[in-house]
Amino acid sequence: MSVTQTPSAVKHTLTAVQEAELKLFEENIRALDSGTLDSDDFRRFRLENGIYGIRNTTDEHMVRIKIKWGNLNADQLDALADIAETYATPKCAHVTTRQAIQMHHIKRPEVPALLRKVAECGLTTREACGNTVRNVTACHFAGVSQEEVFDVRPYAQAIADYFLRNPVGQNLPRKFKFAFEGCPTDHARVGIHDFGAVAKMREINGIKVRGFQCYVGGGLGATPHAAQLIEDFTPEDLLIPTAEAVVRIFDRHGNRKDKARARIKFVLKDWGIAKMREMILEERKIALLTRSGRYPDFKVNPHAYDEAPPKVDLPGVIPEPKDAGFVRWKLTNVKRQKQAGYASVLVRCLLGDIYVPQMHALAAIARRYSEGRLRTAITQNLVLQWVPEKALPLVYAELLKAGLAEPNAERVADITRCPGADTCQIAITHSKGLAAALTPIFSNGLSTAEDLQDIKIKISGCFNSCGQHHIADIGFYGSSKTVDGRDVPHYVMLLGGYTQEGVAKFGRPTLQIPAKRVPEATKALLHFYHEKHSPNEIFRDFIERVGHPKIKELLQEFTIIPSNDPKMYEDLGAEGVSFKMEMGKGECAA
Repeated sequence: MSVTQTPSAVKHTLTAVQEAELKLFEENIRALDSGTLDSDDFRRFRLENGIYGIRNTTDEHMVRIKIKWGNLNADQLDALADIAETYATPKCAHVTTRQAIQMHHIKRPEVPALLRKVAECGLTTREACGNTVRNVTACHFAGVSQEEVFDVRPYAQAIADYFLRNPVGQNLPRKFKFAFEGCPTDHARVGIHDFGAVAKMREINGIKVRGFQCYVGGGLGATPHAAQLIEDFTPEDLLIPTAEAVVRIFDRHGNRKDKARARIKFVLKDWGIAKMREMILEERKIALLTRSGRYPDFKVNPHAYDEAPPKVDLPGVIPEPKDAGFVRWKLTNVKRQKQAGYASVLVRCLLGDIYVPQMHALAAIARRYSEGRLRTAITQNLVLQWVPEKALPLVYAELLKAGLAEPNAERVADITRCPGADTCQIAITHSKGLAAALTPIFSNGLSTAEDLQDIKIKISGCFNSCGQHHIADIGFYGSSKTVDGRDVPHYVMLLGGYTQEGVAKFGRPTLQIPAKRVPEATKALLHFYHEKHSPNEIFRDFIERVGHPKIKELLQEFTIIPSNDPKMYEDLGAEGVSFKMEMGKGECAA
């Protein structure tokens, strides 16, 4: 089989600005080590450059690499694999719920060299943390979805480029997040973002015009808020000034004294949507009149990412396997594109992690079958796009060999989780441990029960919602409870959360369950729904009909710790270690 290969990895020449940033990072490390730079000042500086602290360390870091709207290619994936192999522990990349890539336990002296390699492959960590405009996310099927109104990728890229290093977004009261959606299905979870844009078409004077329904003020964290509509239709040429108006208002009116109330969702709560809308539209008018910022010279090309099919030479006949593994994988992990004859393939990264050999293998597969086109997804998976449908048996075989052919992507068994207390400074529990402990309950038929497939399970290691537990059918966040004078790791179970276009409904806290008993409680709940729901009754409607008191009664037995089992006092993922309630100083609001 002959295949058109992409050129060898292109090494980007760094700009003068990038070189200056790297030099400053090296200088600041030396200044910190010599005692001439305050550690708090260094923390603020490194956060703006995507470098986070690691729990219980002083000289190791998590590096967050922005993948703008999830856009990744095979060369970049290979480069990231090399970076992880050289610098990270463990030797893997973690895909986040914001389409970014994180690597952990990077020694501080090695950070500048790592940042150089990231920049040389065309990516950046700049403003991936801190009080800035964070990674801009978008529907991971944008450009290929059969249901999309239009391709939102050019607009997501424009917003990302517009605000990167833009002074208007460098010192905000708190972080600020954008999301774009082109489909009626809310893949991007627009309603939980500071600014969300949903593609719409409108006929004006007989001409079809592209635009967006723009939302403001969404967010999760300890106190979640649903975004609200700014205006019913924002023409595409007003997208950037509308976004800039919102960021400027947040910059002026966000709470800089109390970081716990600093997000724009609190401004919206205090003002109400009527005042917020009036302020945004007035600010936008001023921006247009004064030509503030980088607008109007910053233009969006709506066809910037129009793609030609990959050039792949395949054998004349490729037999399709009949084995159950391939059949299930094709059912759950393959999504036909709007381009006839091509498909997107969801590659499950178990618990959000993909290891160095797998990264190299996936990069090779992407080159072989789709000219290197990849996406990261907020579901913590990777997506191959433009795969010829005829090639699916070959792709499956190669993914299987690499350990990447796990079925049930974006189904009930595909659990979302944050890094938790493995690395996070403020986590209470090891959310990765819970996710791993839940996995076996889907090995006995629950993973294929059709009535369970659309249930979403999401886990966070604390009340902050990095794992997006608030918008899960079944959500968990880490907590602690004193039992017989000892700290015991627990999880609060939330039920009934979801998003859809224009709606963000947050799960209701129902029970606090010892960590070690969460898997059996979850299994009992899933079986209860499986056996008792009405025909075509989805999970969240079932919960509402049955009622939370009934669910609490059903699961009450799992809140009890057997007195004769000392292991119940340990956390999942930290077995053999005495649990102690600890929360470090968070850095998101530094």
